[in-house]
Amino acid sequence: MILTDELCDKLCAAAREKSRELGFDISFAVCDENGLPRVYRRYGDALVLSITLVPGKAYTAAVTQCKTKDVAECAKEGSSLMAIQTNDPKITLVAGGYPLFVKGKIAGGIGVGGGTEEQDCAVAEYVLSKFNSIVK
Repeated sequence: MILTDELCDKLCAAAREKSRELGFDISFAVCDENGLPRVYRRYGDALVLSITLVPGKAYTAAVTQCKTKDVAECAKEGSSLMAIQTNDPKITLVAGGYPLFVKGKIAGGIGVGGGTEEQDCAVAEYVLSKFNSIVK
């Protein structure tokens, strides 16, 4: 298993560190390559809505192997994945979900929520960079 408890703890710490630096509270989730939950944390006064969105972001990133922002683009009317979320209600089309790859193979997904789209993505990209430096 790539996403050990210890690695998940490091990813949570990285997410918290970056959100504090940016000045907002987050919810953060990690799931395995099948979209099954590994860890979920709500820090401080993170938006209540993030409680349901964040695990969905991690799930979506893992099972589609794409950023949720990119899945949302493909889910628009007339696009290749139009209405994907109606076939799988766990699919979340909100930015802040990122897939985790190791040697080109999906290892899981992360979800960040609580800030603006830009803030959530900044935290997720920071966590992704930490993940990549750990598992290289």
